[in-house]
Amino acid sequence: MYEYIKGSLIEIAPTYAVVETHGVGYFINISLNTYSKLSEKKECLLYLHQTIREDAHILYGFFDKKEREIFELLISVSGIGPNTARMMLSSLSSFEIKEAITNNNVTLLKSIKGIGAKSAQRIIIDLKDKLGKFDETGEFLSSQNNTNKDEALSGLVMLGFSKNAVEKVLDIIISENNNIEIEDLIKQALKRL
Repeated sequence: MYEYIKGSLIEIAPTYAVVETHGVGYFINISLNTYSKLSEKKECLLYLHQTIREDAHILYGFFDKKEREIFELLISVSGIGPNTARMMLSSLSSFEIKEAITNNNVTLLKSIKGIGAKSAQRIIIDLKDKLGKFDETGEFLSSQNNTNKDEALSGLVMLGFSKNAVEKVLDIIISENNNIEIEDLIKQALKRL
């Protein structure tokens, strides 16, 4: 899997960019948000997502990791393909999509071409728990923290603690220490429960 591509921006359109690196030009599908950030540049760095199908290897490029993270979460939802996810990221910023999902804003998601009421509800149901919270700078908290939180929550509930109480304590601990390991997370939660 490719992480990013860095090179000369040879051609750019609202839906794609051609980036040359080491004599090879790569056709990369982009969103309108990425297009607007690249339109004046000669050199660029795009974070990539590669989709491999029987008939094609397709690259999707993103100006920042937050946009790629939202894209990858969106395509994990049943019925949302890469082109629909790109359309969503062209209509709204990654932050706006994140806010719509965490605030159950079906109306905003429905306003995107190709997203109906059922799709909007499915996106919210599937992704609400997967999305971390934003810190003060608008950065996503690490998805590793979500995994650690889920594992810690599961373990503590199996020990007999109330799910709601455990979730509150885990959120507090993670907000205090963003990079906490799962063992330390459980130990600190046990002290506070």
